[in-house]
Amino acid sequence: MMTITFKRQKCIGCNYCMEIAPRRWQMSKKDGRSNLIGATDKKGFWTIKLGEEEREENERAASACPVKIIEIR
Repeated sequence: MMTITFKRQKCIGCNYCMEIAPRRWQMSKKDGRSNLIGATDKKGFWTIKLGEEEREENERAASACPVKIIEIR
């Protein structure tokens, strides 16, 4: 089991996460920032627990993020 944590307010809308891991990330048409699909918000930190099958692509998305706001544990 892994956990993804995302600080959405610091997102610059570069779109890398969505391009690399489209089943977990999408761009908001409302404000141009990424949404972590299925995550819950707790004080600005969006978090979701997932199975290991999504680890590789989400680790690549985290590495590609220019503002380093995606954490995988």
